[in-house]
Amino acid sequence: MSDKARALAPRVDPSPLLRAQRIAKSFYEAGREIVVLRELNLDVAAGEEIAIVGQSGVGKSTLLHVLGSLEVPTGGTILFQNEDVFAMDDRRTAEFRNHQLGFVFQFHYLLGDFTALENVMMPALIARLPEKEAAERAAEMLALVGLGDKLHRRPAEMSGGEQQRVAVARAVVMRPQLVLADEPTGNLDPHTADEVHGLLHDLNRRLGLTLIVATHNERLSRSMGRTLRLRDGQLFDEPRSA
Repeated sequence: MSDKARALAPRVDPSPLLRAQRIAKSFYEAGREIVVLRELNLDVAAGEEIAIVGQSGVGKSTLLHVLGSLEVPTGGTILFQNEDVFAMDDRRTAEFRNHQLGFVFQFHYLLGDFTALENVMMPALIARLPEKEAAERAAEMLALVGLGDKLHRRPAEMSGGEQQRVAVARAVVMRPQLVLADEPTGNLDPHTADEVHGLLHDLNRRLGLTLIVATHNERLSRSMGRTLRLRDGQLFDEPRSA
């Protein structure tokens, strides 16, 4: 096996933003163990853009959920700024997710009875920021994603691409250090998908956030800074074509 095809090994960098070490994840179905992740390693530097590609059902969503503490691994450790994510108590975990992480999913999960502004305000209100400050932050983020003129539209009054932009604004309203995006364009037409990917790149540059995107769209993944393939429960560097 060539160096480029070899599974990732832990790096020597002592202080990545995120470090996943020997991550394993299994599920049990009808008494049978289904191994999704096995001895997986990943170091993520602050400000990096990473695309994770692979066939449908290979475990990309599971990996993102583990990295974001939404699922507990069967084995291994996740360190965020050298802090063990799964050793945090409930209060610290909630704070970590609210302040340090942003999540974007294939389906936007917006609250239909609330306006774009109110949807984006939610993480700030959960963090107990004053309502005025939460509204100001939300308006700023909506303007940044190109929806400054649609603050008071409800999701049903917006296109699919606009709804996903609202979801992106919600994910970054607390200025998290890391954004995890799980197939964020999988429900969009190709043109709108290009626009949303471009938006994520732009936010990476403007806000200095770190971005990990799981996607089946390999053409779009090639525009990311680093592309990793999930195969047989491990990550492999994806060589760039000349």
